[in-house]
Amino acid sequence: MERKRVVVTGMGVVAANGVGVKEFSKALYEGKSGITFQEDSAELNFRCQVAGVPPVTEEYLDKYFPNIFKEVLKNNAIRYGCLAGLEAWESAGLTKSKERSSRNGMVFGAGAPGLDQFILEPINKLNIGKGKTVGTTLVPQSMNSGTGAYLNQLLGLGGPVISNSSACSTGSEAILIGYEQIQLGKADIMLCGSTEGIGRFIWGAFDTMRILVPNSNNAPEKASKPMSKFSSGFVPSGGAGAVVIETLESAQERGATIIAELIGVSQNCGGQRDGGSMTAPNPEAVVECIQAALSHADIDASEIDLISGHLTSTMADPLEIENWVKALNLPSEKLPMINTVKSMIGHAISAAGSIESVACLIQLNENFIHKNINLDEDSVHDKIKEIYPTEKIPFQSKKQEIQTIIKSNFGFGDVNCCLIFRKFT
Repeated sequence: MERKRVVVTGMGVVAANGVGVKEFSKALYEGKSGITFQEDSAELNFRCQVAGVPPVTEEYLDKYFPNIFKEVLKNNAIRYGCLAGLEAWESAGLTKSKERSSRNGMVFGAGAPGLDQFILEPINKLNIGKGKTVGTTLVPQSMNSGTGAYLNQLLGLGGPVISNSSACSTGSEAILIGYEQIQLGKADIMLCGSTEGIGRFIWGAFDTMRILVPNSNNAPEKASKPMSKFSSGFVPSGGAGAVVIETLESAQERGATIIAELIGVSQNCGGQRDGGSMTAPNPEAVVECIQAALSHADIDASEIDLISGHLTSTMADPLEIENWVKALNLPSEKLPMINTVKSMIGHAISAAGSIESVACLIQLNENFIHKNINLDEDSVHDKIKEIYPTEKIPFQSKKQEIQTIIKSNFGFGDVNCCLIFRKFT
């Protein structure tokens, strides 16, 4: 079966440093941090009392949500996902359909949406005999598929509507699954994205694992330091990202503006063997995943202009860089630039891959490479300096023509996903 060309025609984002593509793009170039101090976390005596909370306003909600929708929909993860999805759909030049559109579909991922608001709090009510007060929307707003279900109330998609969940790989995996549905002939247009809510139960669980940054409560904007020798844990964050992908034929027939082409995808698992575990990736599998994406795209590693790394601001960052060096197998001077949005917004877990994919598309279209904030040449981790040239790690945003970006995410459970975006020609 001949492979279809798949292009990106729309994007939407809700991030800690910018809500909507326009604001997010500006924040990326300026290196604006979205990390703030969280009173709730301080009151609960968390070690980490900072997080990335998207600044969604009532005005922005009014732009996309019908009044009844806004009143009923209280789950912040589903709200973020719906906002990003609707922006992406609208930016692709598509409209809400009154009829079922059988050739259009969706993949929207999540981790544990509504854990705070719609699972644990109702349990407390049930335990004290107040079961009738849990509300009639408890089930749809606590479902992992809740974002897709609520989005589809507005869009009327009649093709595949899928929910996925693969920890930190969820967002990039959603795009990969959408790509596969198109290649299988199941749909012409797919809305793909993922979302992550904010809340003390998820943050508290990570805090208990001692993998969150404990020493930046007085300087939130400096808390996330990927690739730095001073990094001491990641910063939790919420938000959502979404893209519209479709066949080239569909996009051209509609007269859609083409943002980029998705030329390569890959996904695998390290099996929690050979150094891989529930919380750490198998290095060999990571290398294989990157190389498989290059093979699928049918390009040489030297054609990559920019790596959008997973790079979480933890002790795993040097190992990730080592894996990139092995996978690309290029002379030092030929290695691509590398950056990560997490320095500005923290780690949005299930939403990371989708938000970061939007960042890739913005950089491709606006011809710039965003900086890695909270990092300079002196603070780059010594192990990274040994294997990766610091001139390839941007400390300032810069205008630069770029053609090809590779995006990776590696999730709990030792799952990996890799995407390659290229300017459309």
